[in-house]
Amino acid sequence: MAVNKSKVAVGFIVAGVLTVVFGTVLSFVGPLIIDDQIVKNTVIDPKNEMSYTMWKDIPVPFFMSVYFFNVLNPQEILKGEKPMVEQRGPYVYRKRCQKDNITFHPNNTVSYREYRQYYFEPSMSAGSESDVVTIPNMLVLGAAVMMENLPYAVRLMISATFKTFKEGPFLTKTVGELMWGYDSGLVDFLNKYLPGMLPSTGKFGLFAEFNNSNTGLFTIFTGQDDIRKVHRVDSWNGLTELSYWRTPQCNMINGTAGQMWPPFMTKETTLPFYSPDACRSMELVYQRPGVMKGIPLYRYVAPKTLFANGTDYAPNEGFCPCRQSGLLNVSSCRHNSPVFISHPHFYNADPVLLDYVQGLSPNEDKHGLFIDIHPQTGVPLNVSIRLQLNLYMKRVSGITETGKISEVVMPMIWFEESGYIDGPILTTFHTNLVVLPAVMEYMQYGFIALGLATILIAALVHHRAKKAHRKATVIFTEDKNLGVCKTFLNSSVSII
Repeated sequence: MAVNKSKVAVGFIVAGVLTVVFGTVLSFVGPLIIDDQIVKNTVIDPKNEMSYTMWKDIPVPFFMSVYFFNVLNPQEILKGEKPMVEQRGPYVYRKRCQKDNITFHPNNTVSYREYRQYYFEPSMSAGSESDVVTIPNMLVLGAAVMMENLPYAVRLMISATFKTFKEGPFLTKTVGELMWGYDSGLVDFLNKYLPGMLPSTGKFGLFAEFNNSNTGLFTIFTGQDDIRKVHRVDSWNGLTELSYWRTPQCNMINGTAGQMWPPFMTKETTLPFYSPDACRSMELVYQRPGVMKGIPLYRYVAPKTLFANGTDYAPNEGFCPCRQSGLLNVSSCRHNSPVFISHPHFYNADPVLLDYVQGLSPNEDKHGLFIDIHPQTGVPLNVSIRLQLNLYMKRVSGITETGKISEVVMPMIWFEESGYIDGPILTTFHTNLVVLPAVMEYMQYGFIALGLATILIAALVHHRAKKAHRKATVIFTEDKNLGVCKTFLNSSVSII
C-alpha cells in the first residue's frame, strides 16, 4: 500500500511540474495573445464591428461649451482705456460627428470626410441663445488692421463704408446670432463686390462655417500592414504638407486626425495630431498616469512651447510674425484677419497679456487642455480641448471707428470641446481590456501556485511513504532474523 502511495505522489509531482510549466508559458504567451487581439481590433476594418463603429460614428457624447467675453466698457476702450470683460456662459452644444464618403485604398489607407452638427442644450447651459452680449466687431476692427498700410484716402473710404452700413467697432447681439450668423448689409456688399474676402457667403458668425460642415478630406493609414501607423494622416485635402507657414517643419502634417492614436504607448510617447481648425499640427506630452472607472490611463497636456513665440522656442519661428508667447497667429489661414489662438484666459501665456485686459483669471484645472488615453489601445477615454479666439485691435488713422483704441490682443470667446466614454461602451471596454487580461494574469499565477503546491504536497507524501516503507522493511527483517534465531535455539535444544 505504501508503494502505491509513493507512485501516486510521483504522479502528482509530475502533474505539478506540468502545471507550473503551463502557468509559466501562459505568463509569456498570455500578453502576446492580448496584444494580438488589440492589434486585430485596432486596425481600421469594417470586420471589427465595435472598433470600426466607434471610429466611424463616434458614439461617445461630445459637447462644445462656449464662453463669451462680454465687453463692459466699449466707450472707454475707444478713448484708450483698458478693456474690462466678464465671462458669460457656458452655452453648451451637443456635437454630432459622422464620417462619410469612406473609401479604402490598396495602399492600406482610407479616405473620408467627417461632418459635424451642433445642437443647443438649454439644460446644460447657463443661459439661452437669446442672451445679449457685446464683443468687438471683427468686420470693423479686424478690417482696420488689415487695411492700415493702404493709402490714407482708401482708409477714409473704408471708414465711410462702415458708416454707410452702420457698422460700429463693437457688436451687441444675441448669442445665437454671434455663433451662427446675423444679417449684415456690409457682409452682403462685400460678398457681392469683393467675393472671397469673407470666409462664408451667407450670414456672418463666429461658427457659421462650422455647423453642417466637414473638416476636409482626410486620408489616414488603416494599420493593416503596420499597426504603428494606424490613424496617422497620409494626406489632407490631397496635401502632404501645408503652405500657410514659413518653414517646412511648421508646414508638416503630423500625427493622427486627433481622435485615436496607435496602441502600445509609453510615457515617452507623444500625441501628435493635425487640426484643420488651427491650420497646423500640434503635439501633446505625457503628464501623469491615472485611472478612470477602473481603466488605467495616461494624461497628456499641451506643453508650454505649443504656442510659444519664435524667440522663446526657435522651432516656432515658422509660425511668425509673432507677438507674445502664448499666442498663435492664424491670420495666414483666416483670410489675413488679425486673429490669434491661445489657451483660455491666456493660460500658459506671457503674463503681460493679462495686464492689457481686466477680468481674466487663468487656471490650469479650468483652462488647460488635456486628453486621457488608454495607453494599450490608443483610445481616448476623456477629452477636453480648450482654446480661445482673440482679435488684435489698434487705432488706425483714417478709420475713425477705431477711435483711440490702445494696441491690445482682445479675448472674444473661448470654447471647450469635451467628451468621455461611458455607458455600454465603457462596460465593454472595461471587460475586454481590464477584466479579461486580469483574469488571464490571475490564471497564470494560479496555475503556477497550484503546481508548486501540488509538487510540495506530493513530495511530502512521497517522502512519508518512502519513510514508512523503509520502516516496514526493517521490522520485516528483524522479524525474519528473530524467527531464524528461534529455529536455531529449538534445534539446539532438541539435540541436547
